[in-house]
Amino acid sequence: MVFNIGNQQGGVINNVAGDQTVRGGLSGHFTADGQDVRVLVGDLRTAVERAQLPPVLAPEVRTELDALDTEVARPEPDREAVAGRLTRITRLLTSAGALVAAGTGLLGPLSALAGWLGALGQPILRALGG
Repeated sequence: MVFNIGNQQGGVINNVAGDQTVRGGLSGHFTADGQDVRVLVGDLRTAVERAQLPPVLAPEVRTELDALDTEVARPEPDREAVAGRLTRITRLLTSAGALVAAGTGLLGPLSALAGWLGALGQPILRALGG
């Protein structure tokens, strides 16, 4: 049997040729290239703290990070909400010059999270120069 599947997103997806019996349930864990998405948000928070943002900007970025962490902690995060938060964080960091100053410390988790978002993350990746 051949499956021709475009894009799928979900906690658990099973493509089975024939019958499938499930005992004990199925569960999934969101990852980005094998990394836990919440860990990536934590990595981003650590990188932001190291970036020493201007005092007027830091609270706004922290608020967005808190909301981002809350969203990805949900059993099925709303990727559009995550994309919105990540876009705002990227814009704030760009406006502060933090992306240039911090280099890969910020780019790594931002890029990984944008990649996890799929098509929703493409504008963020473009903003990062990717």
